[in-house]
Amino acid sequence: MSALRTPLTELTGVRHPVVQTGMGWVAGPRLVSATAEAGGLGVLASATMTYDELEKAVRETRSRTQQPFGVNLRADAEDAERRVDLLIREQVRVASFALAPRRELISRLKDAGVVVIPSVGAARHAEKVAEWGADAVVVQGGEGGGHTGPVATTLLLPAVLDAVDIPVVAAGGFFDGRGLAAALAYGAAGVAMGTRFLLTRESTVPDAVKRAYLERGLGDTVVTRKVDGMPHRVLRTELVEALERSGPLTGLARAARNAARFRRLTGLSWRSMVAEGIGMRRGGDRTWSQVIMAANTPMLLRAGLVAGDTDAGVLASGQVVGLLDDLPSVAELIDGMVADATRAIDRLAAIRTAAGPVTRE
Repeated sequence: MSALRTPLTELTGVRHPVVQTGMGWVAGPRLVSATAEAGGLGVLASATMTYDELEKAVRETRSRTQQPFGVNLRADAEDAERRVDLLIREQVRVASFALAPRRELISRLKDAGVVVIPSVGAARHAEKVAEWGADAVVVQGGEGGGHTGPVATTLLLPAVLDAVDIPVVAAGGFFDGRGLAAALAYGAAGVAMGTRFLLTRESTVPDAVKRAYLERGLGDTVVTRKVDGMPHRVLRTELVEALERSGPLTGLARAARNAARFRRLTGLSWRSMVAEGIGMRRGGDRTWSQVIMAANTPMLLRAGLVAGDTDAGVLASGQVVGLLDDLPSVAELIDGMVADATRAIDRLAAIRTAAGPVTRE
């Protein structure tokens, strides 16, 4: 099997420059270990896990594979430092962050030999975490699922590449070898994918929900703020349409109910949840209304992605869902991507060779 060696593979020790993102309720030990065994970088999603569940998930993943893998952390979580200590103790190779981690967290992880890869949505954010010592960044364009921004990957990626000297991993709109080759041509060190990995055989998402994804077209996602107050790309469903029609008071009432459900599910105290809310408010541009609505995200996603209730749940999705029509194994996906990307790169090299030198009269 051919391999594509990039700064990402050298940095993390994986064989292929393909990252499976830390999708809440989806990226568990089975999917992450399958990705690691196939040569990619699998990332556990810890935001929807208690500390004890994360510890168990890390150890289960380790029992399934000896290859490098990562854990996605919430930088604003009340127990973020404790979770960092867990990663260091368990010798997890990569720590990824959905929000920019504090400078001291980056330093502690790097001092212990853990690779730090935050996700960013703008060049200025990449510059900040690079200055703080991040080893690489993932940059997601507007095509991506879940929380996303307005700028397309084809514009955001070169902006970030021009802004920082650390490896940049491209996300948003990738699903095959052609995309991987294109990202490498831009100068990226690899690609990160969520929706494509969600739609694999090792994904624990219920089969009926996977079929619902595969039935969708390119126009069947929407970016809404009614899930948690932030731009969120999801599948168009009757629930999402109802949320779009609802007023602010209805959304806040639903969020309050979901906060109570999430607290019971995770074992968090109200004091801890309030503390995390204050941290979110201080750490970004969220209003108090958006902080309260953030409770909607994990519970609405859980209803769809775990319980399989597409009527009561929200299904995060990238626009690539409209181009997917199969459920490969993770190994088939990664092997096929790398092979197709290699052929695409070879075709480009052949074009340059065939053209020969340019002469001027």
